[in-house]
Amino acid sequence: MFALPSLLLLLLSLCPGPGPGPGSEAKVTRSCTETRQVLGARGYSLSLLPPAVISGEHLRICPQEYTCCSSEIEQRLTWETEATFRGLVEESGSFLVHTLAARHRKFDEVFREMLSSSEHSLALLFHRSYGHLYSQHAPVFTGLFSRLRDYYERSGEGLEDALVDFWAQLLEKMFPLLHPHYIFSPDYLFCLTRLASSPDDSLKPFGEAPRRLRLQITRALVAARAFIQGLETGRDVVSETLKMPLSEGCRQAVMRLTGCPLCRGVPSLPPCRGFCLNVAHGCLSSQGLDPDWGAYLDGLLFLAEKLQGPFSFELAAQSIGVKISEGLVYLQENSAVVSAQVFRECGNPQRAPSRARRAPAPREEVSRLGAAGTEEERPTTAAGTSLNRLVWELRDRLGRVRGFWAGLALTVCANPRMAADISQEAAPCWTGAGRGRYLLPVVASSLEQLENPELDRESLRSDVQTRRRRLQLRLATTRMRAAALGRDMELEDWDEEEEDASGSGEGQHYADDWMAGAAAVAPPARLPRPPRRDTSGGKGGGVLVRHNQGRSRTGGTSVGFHTQPILILFLSALALLGPR
Repeated sequence: MFALPSLLLLLLSLCPGPGPGPGSEAKVTRSCTETRQVLGARGYSLSLLPPAVISGEHLRICPQEYTCCSSEIEQRLTWETEATFRGLVEESGSFLVHTLAARHRKFDEVFREMLSSSEHSLALLFHRSYGHLYSQHAPVFTGLFSRLRDYYERSGEGLEDALVDFWAQLLEKMFPLLHPHYIFSPDYLFCLTRLASSPDDSLKPFGEAPRRLRLQITRALVAARAFIQGLETGRDVVSETLKMPLSEGCRQAVMRLTGCPLCRGVPSLPPCRGFCLNVAHGCLSSQGLDPDWGAYLDGLLFLAEKLQGPFSFELAAQSIGVKISEGLVYLQENSAVVSAQVFRECGNPQRAPSRARRAPAPREEVSRLGAAGTEEERPTTAAGTSLNRLVWELRDRLGRVRGFWAGLALTVCANPRMAADISQEAAPCWTGAGRGRYLLPVVASSLEQLENPELDRESLRSDVQTRRRRLQLRLATTRMRAAALGRDMELEDWDEEEEDASGSGEGQHYADDWMAGAAAVAPPARLPRPPRRDTSGGKGGGVLVRHNQGRSRTGGTSVGFHTQPILILFLSALALLGPR
């Protein structure tokens, strides 16, 4: 009778018991051997790592139940995990910075080469037609291109000033050549240029050539400069954003994600994917560039299409010499009418003594100049032929990065150092507290980040630097969209007369094929202001000083802003920089 119970007790002792319960993890992970191996390989001193778990009451971030980390190790891991996270973010966006930098460099080279090619073609054309006469007055033409480059490089004044001053200087040089029997004093030349630039536009010594050149070169240069500035701003803003430091809340969240498994003694246990997505979305959405990124790309592409079509920089640059030739031919063919009006308004100039009379410029040279200028075959530059290809490449590359900021969290969490592989979602993973499955909701949309379970609301606020970068991107987008409408937000005057002339806000309209000739649709042009001469410059003409009504200058740059865009940008700045 007593043998049976003894046999049963023996059998029960040999049978396997139930599996590990909820509290069995502590027994399994009491050893810190694996953590010591991993951290030792990273250069951590083993003397700072206990061989077995200790009480975690000293920890500030990781669970305090039991741990393999001292306070110093936890702090070092916090720095290390932050550096790893930021490194992954920067690595993920390096191709984006490279794309914008490469496009900026290529387009800048193209635009500069087109201006240089235009200047070279004009010099060849005019030297062949005018010979020594052109060589004498070449500084007038080289000065124009110098000021165009200054404007493109953002260091010069407005294009209108540059073009008005060029035509005034050209008239000063050409009018005496048409009348070698007279002496023209500086005061007389001032009257001449003032009459040519009068608001009623009654003289028009060069016909329609100045207006056509102004329309073509202004909108092309404004668009090119805004486009280059947009690429440059995007490159700099993206580069700064990718190097952004993490907030304190994000540092702690990243530490809980990838550092605390080491302190818990389970370094081989990957973080749960949902856990990683919540941390990454929360940290990146508050410091990323969505939703301004999509509008910025749309502005770039819209302006690129304009540069390729109606605001073609290549055609505008090539038309400079042609339009100047047309203006000179008009002056030569209508010299009698122009001279009669000048003599009537400014008086008869003093006749030159017979010995001092200059030999008249051969009029056939002027005619030959016009014929050469209007029939000259347009030069084809390597830059010009590649512009269409560059725009196509830009469209292709920007299409690939449109969803970059929205998908950055997914890219980061696809790295095995940050989360378990998506194919292993059913397997146990690190939840932030231990081994298990991540059951908290995954918040993806930036609009829902206030419900993010891994970050407090303070950590989700955008800091001042992030708001500044977003505002920079919005300003670049606004400039590009204004340039696509032919407006220069930085240097163009927007006075009340233009506001009234624009009517319902339609603004200036341009024909898509604006090279079609005189019949092409053109915007209402504001007539140039009369130049003012500093007569102290001495004989032969002096320095032209522009009348600047309502225009402020700083360092030679005139600044004028349209009221509506500035109001919008001001409200945007308040929204970005105010309390969130």
